[in-house]
Amino acid sequence: MDVIETEIPDVKRIVLKRFGDARGWFSETFRADTLARAGIATPFIQDNQSFSAPQGTVRGLHFQIAPRAQAKLIRVLQGAILDVAVDIRSGSPTYGKYVAVTLDAEKGEQLYIPHGFAHGFCTLTPDVMVTYKVDDYYSPEHDRALFWNDPAIGIPWPVSGEAAILSDKDRRAPKLADLGRVF
Repeated sequence: MDVIETEIPDVKRIVLKRFGDARGWFSETFRADTLARAGIATPFIQDNQSFSAPQGTVRGLHFQIAPRAQAKLIRVLQGAILDVAVDIRSGSPTYGKYVAVTLDAEKGEQLYIPHGFAHGFCTLTPDVMVTYKVDDYYSPEHDRALFWNDPAIGIPWPVSGEAAILSDKDRRAPKLADLGRVF
């Protein structure tokens, strides 16, 4: 596995090696020692999985505040997504900037997102299955969201605001200017 810095160095792409033959392929999808050598020593404690049937489903931008903040390691098991991490760390030189990466089941790449980032994705195909590791348990009291289509952030979503399939929570989320200091 290779760990590659993105435009925001704390967010990392993980490119997996696949070993194939006539039967298919094999890949190590998680190795704590390899990730630790690349600066990711996150102790993941929970795995989550989501399924989104329609193309154009947007989930996010979600995060948890301290003391229950979550780092995430995202991977697509079926289909494809545009995966996005937005820096919401006050005082960060990349505050309000984002990383957007296409993840799909075919290539198997992953995205590591540390604490201090809002995370979301848009399905690029129907019937998408996403799995991700987190380093803290879900806490409704600490759960927050950032408005997915805030023009101040300028994420190039592959779906219009009218066509996006959203939860009520994501429709009502505050914009970056109204978020306040969360990290």
